[in-house]
Formats: sequence, C-alpha cells, structure tokens
Amino acid sequence: MNPMSKNLLLATGLLAGSQAMAGDLLQWQNNSLTYLYGKNFQVNPQIQQTVTFEHADAWKYGDNFFFLDRIFYNGKEDGNVGPDTYYGEFTPRLSFGKIFDQKLEFGPIKDVLLAFTYEFGEGDNESYLVGPGFDLAVPGFDYFQLNFYQRHTEGSRPGDNVWQITPVWSYTIPVGGSDILIDGYMDWVVDNDRNAKGTYHANLHFNPQVKYDLGKAMNWGAKQLYVGFEYDYWKNKYGIQDSRGFETNQDTASLLIKYHF
Repeated sequence: MNPMSKNLLLATGLLAGSQAMAGDLLQWQNNSLTYLYGKNFQVNPQIQQTVTFEHADAWKYGDNFFFLDRIFYNGKEDGNVGPDTYYGEFTPRLSFGKIFDQKLEFGPIKDVLLAFTYEFGEGDNESYLVGPGFDLAVPGFDYFQLNFYQRHTEGSRPGDNVWQITPVWSYTIPVGGSDILIDGYMDWVVDNDRNAKGTYHANLHFNPQVKYDLGKAMNWGAKQLYVGFEYDYWKNKYGIQDSRGFETNQDTASLLIKYHF
C-alpha cells in the first residue's frame, strides 16, 4: 500500500472513530473540504491548486485536529515529486482539566494540555512534535490556542530538537446578514539546527483564512459554505534560508471555497 493510500485510510479512520465515540466520549466534531487556487509560491512550482480535507473534534479527554492536502502543480512539475503531491498533519491534545475533572483556569488560561503533532508527506519530511499547550480566553475570539512544541525529525535530516511556537485562532465579525470568519495559525520555529546533512534555519509560517459565510447570506445554513482567500507568508520556507540565488520567502494568497459537513 502506498503512503497516500495509508493517509486516506487514516482520514477515514478518524471519521469512523468519531462515530464510534458518539455519546459521552465525543463532544463535537466538524469536517470540511476546501479548494484553493493560488500563484507566486516559492521553492515548489509557482501555480498551485490544493484540495484539503479537515477534521476537528473535542472528546472526553482532549481534542483532535487532522488535515490532508492534495496539491496539484499547474504548468510545471516539481523536480522532486512530479505534477502533484500530498501533505498532512495530525494534532491530538490531551486536556489535564478534562482528565482530572478540574478547572485549570488562571489569568487568561482556560486549560492546560499536552500537545502532539505528526507531520507527514511525500519524501523525507516526517516529524514528531510534542510539548505543552494552552487554551486562552482572549476577548472577542471564538477560541485561541497556544502550543509549544519540540520538533523531532524522522531520519537524519537537520531540524531535530528545535522549538516551535504555534498559536491557533478564530475570530468572527458580523457583516450585514452574515459573518466574516478569520481563522488560522502561525508556526514559528525559533531555532537553527545543523548536522552532516545540512542546515535547518529558523522560519515563520503565517497562514490565516478570511472567509465570508455565503451559506448564511443565502439562507442555505450558517457555518457551512464559505468563500474568501487564504494568505500565506513563509519566511525561510521549509527551513531553507532565503538568498538572492534561491528565494524561499513566500508571500502569496489563494482564492478559497470551503464546505463544512
């Protein structure tokens, strides 16, 4: 079985597992499909179309987030993976407040968690991340998470034992008879790492989506169909230092259509 098939099975397993947890274990879940079209990407071919499956849930002892991107390169193949590729992440978090049935609230902190992330894709890019996570009460935000990870790479490539700070947020702005939703994340890897294979540089990936709730505006149902754009800023993409000879600082946006089910 090829890696892509395995990851599709993982996505299917998440859905099946969510159904199996129904009742006291599963508190809520949400699934979505997103289509993106954008230009001016760096490192990989400049024009890209992406179809993304996302799953999020909260359960008795924590929460989970999973996404799988299928990326298509328009007009030019990638030298390493060809005309298309895939990438995904699975992020389970264990809540100490839920596990011990205690409120761990102090100051802006609503809960303390142990956060994990597994990054996977085509080629040599698997990583395992672990560290403390916090749910924060930030005025006006639907939610705000702050996770601190230590990164561990699979294999011998550089980028091992470096720290990453990842805030995740959602903010809703009422507009007329509908809403604009601004949500997203930032991955800030704060350290460099060097070994015999090369150097992995500190990098920052800022990736918000700005979406209009078209379904609500058209009376088709709220929080189901969105249109908008995804902004993508990535300094030293993939940990590759930007230079005149090889630009790796990415600054682009993609048109977006997103459907929740």
